[in-house]
Amino acid sequence: AILMQLPQAIQMICGESGIVPAAFVAIILNILLFKTFIMICTTCYDSPLGKLTLAGKNNKLIGLWIEGQKHFFGNFKDKIKKNDDLAIFRKTEKWLDSYFNGENPSIENLDLNPQGTDFRLKVWKILEGIAYGEVVTYGDIAKKISYDMSSQAVGGAVGHNPISIIVPCHRVVGFDGKLTGYAGGLENKVKLLELEGVKIRDLKVIF
Repeated sequence: AILMQLPQAIQMICGESGIVPAAFVAIILNILLFKTFIMICTTCYDSPLGKLTLAGKNNKLIGLWIEGQKHFFGNFKDKIKKNDDLAIFRKTEKWLDSYFNGENPSIENLDLNPQGTDFRLKVWKILEGIAYGEVVTYGDIAKKISYDMSSQAVGGAVGHNPISIIVPCHRVVGFDGKLTGYAGGLENKVKLLELEGVKIRDLKVIF
């Protein structure tokens, strides 16, 4: 898309002379590339849960939401453009293909860049460490942060996780092992846990 805009930009600068100063070409490319990088790009993925919306910026994944999810798109105020060709989207789609096929793909090769406060980022990082097929409580996460951290504060951060499924907030349950609210819908939380082999009727909390 960037290269397609280049001839028009050059024509504006050079008129009909056809002479293309190298410095101008470099400036134009920098401007067009910068314009692309400061913009949030989105694409959609059809999953067993319905349509998922992926968002990327600077070729890093900043969001993944289930259709109808609370806090959809968070507080992003950047310009948004649909773009199905980002490399991070292709990597994410392959990850999702593998995950929904019942595999346990690693997130190490995905460039994740969730946007949030320092506290939320700390909670989301802990979420990344919850093993496939296991669940933890909000209290377990709170204890990892500090001895006096409240489960409610952790719950707020978990609920605002912008990269669902990959950053597995669905693996967090209530203190007594009960399945509690999920921004993507409790029914979807159950589906994800069952896909990972968690026995919902005999839920055991592990950390």
